[in-house]
Amino acid sequence: MEGEIFGFVGVGKMGTPMSTRLLAAGKKVCVYDRDEQAIAGMVKAGAQRSASAAAVASTAETVFLSLPNPAIVESVALGKLGVIEGTKVKRVVDFSTIGPRTAGIVAKALGERGIAYVDAPVSGGLAGARNGTLAVMVSCPKPIYTELEPVLKTFGKVFHLGESAGQAQTMKLANNLLAAAALAVSSEAMVMGVKAGLDPKVMLDVINAGSGRNSATQDKFPRSVLPGTFDFGFATGLSYKDVRLCIDEAESLGVPMVVGAAVRQMLAVTNALYGADSDFTSICRVVETWAGVEVRSRS
Repeated sequence: MEGEIFGFVGVGKMGTPMSTRLLAAGKKVCVYDRDEQAIAGMVKAGAQRSASAAAVASTAETVFLSLPNPAIVESVALGKLGVIEGTKVKRVVDFSTIGPRTAGIVAKALGERGIAYVDAPVSGGLAGARNGTLAVMVSCPKPIYTELEPVLKTFGKVFHLGESAGQAQTMKLANNLLAAAALAVSSEAMVMGVKAGLDPKVMLDVINAGSGRNSATQDKFPRSVLPGTFDFGFATGLSYKDVRLCIDEAESLGVPMVVGAAVRQMLAVTNALYGADSDFTSICRVVETWAGVEVRSRS
């Protein structure tokens, strides 16, 4: 793959730092996004501009996707001027979180054109995308994985989860449910403590030294809740979408998700009150409003 041009469709919040890492690693990259400003930024960084997803797929044998939801992935991959119309593409590596059902649909349609679909959602947020410390969950035939592994390591730690499209999606949905659940229940615990008169920073110190520590108390609360910035970098609408996909998948498998359903409902309320573009740490703002207190640093 030395000297190969890589395609990247979707250079938004995650796609921009990920494609920038490819450029920093000395790779040639062609990009497309419907946001002209996003494309202009990548061109300034050294990427080649493409006029459509099909144009990217007519330039690069390996095309990466980083898109916000299942409908957009299906449209960009399979629709008019989509990746499927490209003349050079051989592999589509999909970093999006779209659920196993859509992954299967896209894999089947691309496969009928001789294009391999690599299910490869990522976890680790904007910091992970910038620093190359993402968890990259991959499901695809092992020979394709072996071929792609060196370039995938540009983005972080790579895990091969199986041969079938959808297996990595299932792993990602499980991960994102846990992340959202930790945030939701930590919000309730922190608000309770503050209303009882506890210092939230001291609460976090105690929790993180004990058995209650989790990704929210260790990272999200110190960085985005205590200062009141609510800017961790993951949108409420995306978290809500991911948890809904997870619940749907669990139900299709006959797995009850009583706690997961409660987390979904909390995200639905947050989405309704603060909007899909709000940061998902805003789930704490919902609990704060109901309780009449704020979880903020006192110094």
